[in-house]
Amino acid sequence: MAKKAVASLQKGGGKEYTKVIITTKSAKTGAYTFKESMIHNDKVKDTLAEAAKNN
Repeated sequence: MAKKAVASLQKGGGKEYTKVIITTKSAKTGAYTFKESMIHNDKVKDTLAEAAKNN
């Protein structure tokens, strides 16, 4: 199924987006959580900088 999703993103404007996965560690339990999002290529650096600042 992943190939089908990737193929559909390559049509039209899908190449303008990047899948970003941000990992955060819980202070209470020490478990990791993952936040996945599709972000426009122009905003990837800003999103990663914001995530690093919050951790």
